[in-house]
Amino acid sequence: MKQLITSWGAALDRSAPLPEYPRPQLRRANWQSLNGPWDYAITKTAAEPEAFSGQIIVPFSPESPLSGVNRQLQPGETLWYRRTITLPWHTPGQHVLLHFGAVDQFCRVFVDRKLVGEHLGGYWPFTLELAIDRETVTLIVAVQDRSDQGLEAYGKQKLDRGHIWYTAQSGIWQTVWLEVTPAVYITDLTITPQLADRRVKVAVKLNRPGHAALTVRVLAEGTVVASATTDRADLTLALPDPRPWSPDDPFLYDLELTAGDDRVTSYFGMRSFTRGRDAHGHAAFLLNGAPVFQTGVLDQGYWSDGLYTAPSDEAVVAELTALKDMGFNMLRKHAKIEPLRWYYHCDRLGLLVWQDMVSGGGPYRDLIIRQLPFVGVSLDDHDYARLGRGDVRSRTRYLAELDATVALLKNAVGLCTWVPFNEGWGQFDALRTAARVRKLDRTRLLDHASGWYDQGGGDFKSTHRYYKPYRIKPDAHGRIQALTEFGGYTLAVADHTATTAPYGYKQFKDAAGLTKALQALYRTKVLANLDSGLAVAIYTQVSDVEDECNGLWTYDRAQLKVAPSVFQAINAELKRRYNHG
Repeated sequence: MKQLITSWGAALDRSAPLPEYPRPQLRRANWQSLNGPWDYAITKTAAEPEAFSGQIIVPFSPESPLSGVNRQLQPGETLWYRRTITLPWHTPGQHVLLHFGAVDQFCRVFVDRKLVGEHLGGYWPFTLELAIDRETVTLIVAVQDRSDQGLEAYGKQKLDRGHIWYTAQSGIWQTVWLEVTPAVYITDLTITPQLADRRVKVAVKLNRPGHAALTVRVLAEGTVVASATTDRADLTLALPDPRPWSPDDPFLYDLELTAGDDRVTSYFGMRSFTRGRDAHGHAAFLLNGAPVFQTGVLDQGYWSDGLYTAPSDEAVVAELTALKDMGFNMLRKHAKIEPLRWYYHCDRLGLLVWQDMVSGGGPYRDLIIRQLPFVGVSLDDHDYARLGRGDVRSRTRYLAELDATVALLKNAVGLCTWVPFNEGWGQFDALRTAARVRKLDRTRLLDHASGWYDQGGGDFKSTHRYYKPYRIKPDAHGRIQALTEFGGYTLAVADHTATTAPYGYKQFKDAAGLTKALQALYRTKVLANLDSGLAVAIYTQVSDVEDECNGLWTYDRAQLKVAPSVFQAINAELKRRYNHG
């Protein structure tokens, strides 16, 4: 494939990429980024290399151009990282924590060649304590990745990439950082807005439960509006005249927490997500008690130069801002978990988020995931083998990863819907899985099986429709009607396309043809179904990704294929028609 570099990638500071604090909802002042050049080597076995090959730019995967490596890690190989660091200044009794945002898939961490920890799972953060009295130490991280050949989640990654499957990732792909904490410190924070009751519940976990009083202050635009102190691990604060969060007014409260000598800052939004009825009696998504039409875009989260990792925070903000300016109010994060700053930017800009659980299982059979759904055949998802979940260890692993995903993203303000399964990719026991998610989180809605192999659960009647016409049919379960994937119209732009074999659902030769077709598509598949109760429409997709050239943007984000005014007009009409008929 042709290498395409974004403007942000071209301006990358290789000595300090992605320098922003990586955890906006649990922030401390005393921290240090370890992003930048590390020594690396790739070996055929798990034995430590005799010599290192060169440098890799962390946190970009070795498969990405921005890493400087451009090599696919294969199952059985080991990717080695090495960096000598000076530990931040700290006093006796304080903790020095080493944080990894995400490492794909299995890693072991050594300090001066002594194993200090290991982690399995390519999408979830982990932390190790460096209980060391030396000032300078050498970190070594050894990574192995089975990608789509193992039991773990892998999403759209595939070693045999092509069409809708993308280059497999490996290694460190989110920020690595050090942090110094007091002897007693906050390890976790749960914020639960209770808009109807005009209050917010705050619960913390300490590394030593019961060893420090908790003080919480809530600020609105710099003014303290609520505060309390307790000896318990949680408290509930009343908020006078709370200002609700919404895409139209994404107001965020600041939060200051003190536990003993530990001080952290956070934020939250006052909002509620429920299922109800609109003015015409149709099932509806209710935001703060009022029906809202969700008009969104499917978001794969791949970049032409950083692959799984955005080239900069500015790149993320530019893309999200442009989507919001075009009138979209929602994104469906597809088969991937983003760094926490991505969710923070959605929160502050005012974008709702549907979060897919990262898919796994397999190998997937084309008959099951592509052919049968297109001729209207549905399957019971207790037939584990046919849907790629014949191995009980794979099912057990998925459930553990689901729990970890809910725990990781529980405080994201705009995250309104969980999506456990997509198009039968490793789907199993969707009703029981939905009940599990509901028990973990009763504040959000569920699309239990996006696309096909609907088991009748969740809050949405979720339909993917690319080739066939779409007309809403009454749902026996009274769920919200949602067109959760459609479009995928393809335009390969010269000099901004990575592939020589563009893939998509309908090909166009120029922007004029694409624009005309998109306007007709929204008239026939979206606007025509509003009177029948359609409440969600998610276009495929944000940008081109490798072979798929069906994005609104080219893969390098250099060109938007359709003028912003086109979608501004479409989305304005959608909202007007939905709200006023």
